[in-house]
Amino acid sequence: MALAKLDGMELPAAADMHVHLRDGAMMDLVTPTIRRGGVNTVYVMPNLVPPITTVQHALDYQKRLQALEPNVTFLMSLYLHPSISQATVIEAKKAGITGIKSYPAGVTTHSDDGVLSYEQFYPVFEEMERQNMVLNLHGELPPSAGEDITVLNAEEAFLPTLKDLHRRFPKLRIILEHCTSAAAIEAVKSCGPTVAATITAHHPFLIVDDWAGDPHCFCKPVAKLPSDRRALLKTIVSRNPKFFFGTDSAPHPAATKRADRFAAGVFTQPHAVGYVIDALEEGVEMGVLSAEDVTREVLEGFLSGFGREFYGVGGGDGEERIVLSKPTEAVENLLRSEDGAVEVVPFRRGRMTWQARWK
Repeated sequence: MALAKLDGMELPAAADMHVHLRDGAMMDLVTPTIRRGGVNTVYVMPNLVPPITTVQHALDYQKRLQALEPNVTFLMSLYLHPSISQATVIEAKKAGITGIKSYPAGVTTHSDDGVLSYEQFYPVFEEMERQNMVLNLHGELPPSAGEDITVLNAEEAFLPTLKDLHRRFPKLRIILEHCTSAAAIEAVKSCGPTVAATITAHHPFLIVDDWAGDPHCFCKPVAKLPSDRRALLKTIVSRNPKFFFGTDSAPHPAATKRADRFAAGVFTQPHAVGYVIDALEEGVEMGVLSAEDVTREVLEGFLSGFGREFYGVGGGDGEERIVLSKPTEAVENLLRSEDGAVEVVPFRRGRMTWQARWK
């Protein structure tokens, strides 16, 4: 094994700074899998139906999540929507809500109420600066035949918007979520220290050919070129604190992931940390990385420390610990609720994966 040296390595509990836990029966099924993945802190996305646009809705949702898994810290967010005002931001900050998530209208799951133009939200962003809240950006422009924007370049087309928002609000903490391209990585590097990005558990494995042939690898933003995959792998081991872990685990009922439906989302929650180790091991085997690149310090920073520091939350070094163990089990082919009503297909089903066990 390329990374056999990691077997038995002890690390701080991981912080997954981008998760979709859904609602109802799906929430009941996937929320208990968070700790299986070696994670004890998650940042929860607000794109429910209806979206979470009020403080009370966010707090009610948090309470239901905590009832399902009391040993996880759930950081909550609001959905950027015309009903969000400066007063909402102040109320949210007082209530302990961490940030506000922006979705471009219509580009991904439950984004019908998303943003068409950011100008109307400038007063909201000004208040977020004052309150030290985080703006989370789904960084894509909607497809447009007239502008030659497709799923392959929608992220790159958004990057001028990221830079413009940073220029207008230089003290606003901004995260470019689930960045997928070398261009996105360079854009984040070019911004000041208030701009960071998450990298998922699945994009470091994937290129366009993968999701074009398997609906269970399809997500938004889509995986792109081999050069983009290489850039993601190198960034994970770069020890740059601007880049940290956010799985973007996004479960969908198995029936909606057929080739004729192609719901956007990849489910990675039960094996979150293991997938990262798997991806790095593949990177070593491909010659993109060397085994010496994958150190304890690299893993501590990417999986836990950098995200916790950016968000200002604890739960890392000196608290709960996980232990890595080499693959002895395959990823399950299907995750099913006890009554059989909900079924979800995990990423890399049937493949051997590294494990993260609690110390």
